[in-house]
Amino acid sequence: MKALVLTGIVPLAENPAPLVEVEMPAPVPGPGEVLIEVSACGVCHTEIDEIEGRTPPPAFPVVLGHQVVGTVKALGPGSTRYREGERVGGGWIHRACGRCDACLSGNENLCGSFRATGRDVNGGYAEFMTVPDAFAHPLPALFSDT
Repeated sequence: MKALVLTGIVPLAENPAPLVEVEMPAPVPGPGEVLIEVSACGVCHTEIDEIEGRTPPPAFPVVLGHQVVGTVKALGPGSTRYREGERVGGGWIHRACGRCDACLSGNENLCGSFRATGRDVNGGYAEFMTVPDAFAHPLPALFSDT
């Protein structure tokens, strides 16, 4: 699949085009995950913070992008929330434990197990991405992909 990856931290003033187009294997959904064929991915200021190192990814290369719209293409083992062909969105929270006080109070972003889409795991600047089905969001037909 084609993807845009960040290979390291760099000031945008020094490199205004820090993402590199690469060909990489499409991800395979793991247990409880869905594979999304990405239709669109928003651009957020958070990507600038990742690129310039204010919220650095833990490893490189990484596919940025966390405002994702797409279609479920495959289900991982035990994934039952969606069916292939359904439109879903993926956001900043890729996963959290779901059991700690932060999660139970609706503050998953404060969970000790929090993982961010497009920073801690590959995101939506690619043709495909995976996301736990609990953190995929159904999209009504009222909204287009663009």
